[in-house]
Amino acid sequence: MSHLGCICNEHAGPGLSTSPTCIGHLWVFGNLKAEEMLALAQVALRKSYKKGQVVFSQGDPANQMFLLKAGRVKLVKFTAEGNEITLDIRKAGDFLGESMLIEDADYPLTALCLEDTMTCGFDKATFEKLILENSNIGLQVIKNLSNRIAWLTERVGSFSLTNLEDRLFQVLTQVAQEHGAKSSRGFSIQFPLTHEELGFLVGAHRVSITKALKTLKEAGRILQEGRTLILPPLPADYSL
Repeated sequence: MSHLGCICNEHAGPGLSTSPTCIGHLWVFGNLKAEEMLALAQVALRKSYKKGQVVFSQGDPANQMFLLKAGRVKLVKFTAEGNEITLDIRKAGDFLGESMLIEDADYPLTALCLEDTMTCGFDKATFEKLILENSNIGLQVIKNLSNRIAWLTERVGSFSLTNLEDRLFQVLTQVAQEHGAKSSRGFSIQFPLTHEELGFLVGAHRVSITKALKTLKEAGRILQEGRTLILPPLPADYSL
């Protein structure tokens, strides 16, 4: 996948810092062969957006999915009264647009660029052509989507926990296992997560997140080195 990274870097130009994550590394394309990952790289579409531009709008046909190679986007939902609710913030290395895989789906949210942004991914027509020409890619995508549904079901279950520290620890564990690096010390979350972003994931105010993180650190359940969070290995009999 090194060729894909080079192409993205050339497209980004000198003003953007790109994520080392490539389109073929995403969970939706897990367990593909080298030649299949190369096929992804060859047909991937790269687009650039300026700060303030909309990548897709709530209610539009869901016709693209992509990796954020550079920049940050805010995911917002507009209520019937016209109020804007921020639900999440995505950064370089994150995946957007899974709704494209659903037949005749619309985007449930609006993606607004918080800074200059570049995406790498597929529109619906390009992706469907790719699947027809590479049947195993389609099979693996189906398997990976099934695993994702199971993961989301587990995450929803974490919101039933009444204790904020436990909810936060559960979400951090899931994020670390999906995006982090495993070592003898446990899982490290290598990218920065702001307290505001953690609040979106857990459903709590930023001030409450700050207090909950402090409690988790004092209890030794998480460690922090700079802007890297480390979740030590759990005992075999550990349960929330």
